[in-house]
Amino acid sequence: MSKRLIILLIVSHLGIGAFGVGLGMYILPILIAPTSPTIAQINDISASASFEATFVKDLADSDAFHWGQGKVYIGTKAISLMGTLAPGPDYKLYLAKQFVETEHAFNQLKPNMIKVGEVNTFENFVVNVPNNIDPSEYNTVIVWCERFGEFITAAKYQ
Repeated sequence: MSKRLIILLIVSHLGIGAFGVGLGMYILPILIAPTSPTIAQINDISASASFEATFVKDLADSDAFHWGQGKVYIGTKAISLMGTLAPGPDYKLYLAKQFVETEHAFNQLKPNMIKVGEVNTFENFVVNVPNNIDPSEYNTVIVWCERFGEFITAAKYQ
């Protein structure tokens, strides 16, 4: 075998391996995600919500792999989404006192935010609000990918 063919084979195999790892990281959260909440469950939570907002796809740091869309309902007991999120690992739900739509702004303001909980589903979600958190003290709800430091989406609710 020629040196050029060996290099081509090594590069092509490494490329396919990297593609497989990337595809696995994208698909695995979808495969292991729990069952999404039903529309009836979301409707029950939305009936007692104090605030509502809308996730939209066209925020500054949203892109083809990091986005959310749909109605978000914010209450004292739970925060829910009737909509969809781009699939990914390790999503967290935060509340902030200032609207952010970029990773840079999120990282700057993160010390002043409160983490509500984990988002484990990508079509509709319900995150219980701990007793020590009062959503009325904040005005923005944010979905953030903790593992990769990626901004997913945000919405201002008051």
